[in-house]
Amino acid sequence: MSLLQATSINMIDMVGIGPFVTIPLVIGMMGSHFLWAWLLGATISFVDAFIWSELGSANPKAGGSYNFLKEAYGTKWGKFFSFLYVWQTCVQAPLVIASGAIGFSQYASFIFPLDEWGKKILSGSIVIVLVILLYREIKTIGKISVILWLSVIATIVWIIIGGISYAHPVENWFSSAVELPDFSSMFFVAIGAASVKTVYSYLGYYNVCHLGGEIKNPERNIPRSIFISVAGIAVLYLLMNLSITRVIPWQEAQHSEFIVSSVIATIYGNQAALIATALVLLIAFSSLFAVILGYSRIPYAAAVDGQFFKIFAKLHPTKNFPYVSLLALGAVGFVFSLLFRLGDVITAVLAMRIMIQFVAQAIGVILLRKKNEADKISDSFHSNKKTFRMPLYPLPVFVAIVIWIFIFISTGTKFMISGGIMIAAGSLVFLLRNHFQKTVSSNKIDQDLKK
Repeated sequence: MSLLQATSINMIDMVGIGPFVTIPLVIGMMGSHFLWAWLLGATISFVDAFIWSELGSANPKAGGSYNFLKEAYGTKWGKFFSFLYVWQTCVQAPLVIASGAIGFSQYASFIFPLDEWGKKILSGSIVIVLVILLYREIKTIGKISVILWLSVIATIVWIIIGGISYAHPVENWFSSAVELPDFSSMFFVAIGAASVKTVYSYLGYYNVCHLGGEIKNPERNIPRSIFISVAGIAVLYLLMNLSITRVIPWQEAQHSEFIVSSVIATIYGNQAALIATALVLLIAFSSLFAVILGYSRIPYAAAVDGQFFKIFAKLHPTKNFPYVSLLALGAVGFVFSLLFRLGDVITAVLAMRIMIQFVAQAIGVILLRKKNEADKISDSFHSNKKTFRMPLYPLPVFVAIVIWIFIFISTGTKFMISGGIMIAAGSLVFLLRNHFQKTVSSNKIDQDLKK
């Protein structure tokens, strides 16, 4: 994949259905100060981008965080943390898939009314269609991603231009949006809860790291694609929020299930709203395309490395892609899309990922740098002078850790506990798997000695 294709994969993963369903939720939590939650989401994405860029540039292999954690924490703990990451991926990746599919079915009901079962059938069907579409070689997928990316950008730009050019704007819409909050304790509670939703809408800027081995000139193109994606999407999100609240007062916008459709209907009429809704559905579809593609490479990379269940290491005999991993994640995502509600899925996605993927990975950068200094040689992560190294180190790492922990606490007690249970269950499976492998190995040695 080229830089354009890699950036396309990132950006369509980031947008998806996220902002179109979370904008009303964020406004409901923040009131007129909703922009602050989107700014915080952009800030954590930008700071975290330094970490992903350094790790991804220096170790461009399929699997992303799996490889980063394994390298950073050494032989013993590296196996443990990388296994936990793959373990949680097998749950949280299907949750991400389910959230996009559920959001798709929610917006689709603007075009043709659906009852609860109709939405479930549609969300499950979307997952099946995407798995079928991804059942092919990576070169073809790269070309498809650019086409889908253009549709994403065109739709958001249409919303922004429509809002800015609207002839009857809401009174004092801009001054209300940029008004300084009082920074009280209640404000920080609200922005924490709202930022869970905005951060979810930014996630995906690192998707290129999961495909590291399939990117041209990865040392340069991985960091470039990450920063271009974060900057581009942040600007589009902020402008889209301003455009929406210029047309519909935030007091009304917070109650809308189809905020984009309502805005376009107000500006251009119902026929245009139907077209806009169809484009939002195309964006959601495009994002799920990128999500499933990236995550399907993670269990595969771990299995090839001997650190996860062997069946996930299987490649398609003629098309050369990890079809077992793709089918497994798709199947679980299909089940989740039938079982859960959108709001809970969004929060659960973040709660399960923060401590192992984001916080542990940030600490991993420090461990790798210290390892280099202690060894006084360049290890595999920094043997190439072309690899990216974050400026102002270690400030971005510390800032990222603090903000991620704040976001984790803001998910709430229920989801913090569920994330802890997932880590505990993964730890138990890791110990049992290691014990089984040692027993099998010991028995084999005894049999060989007897022979």
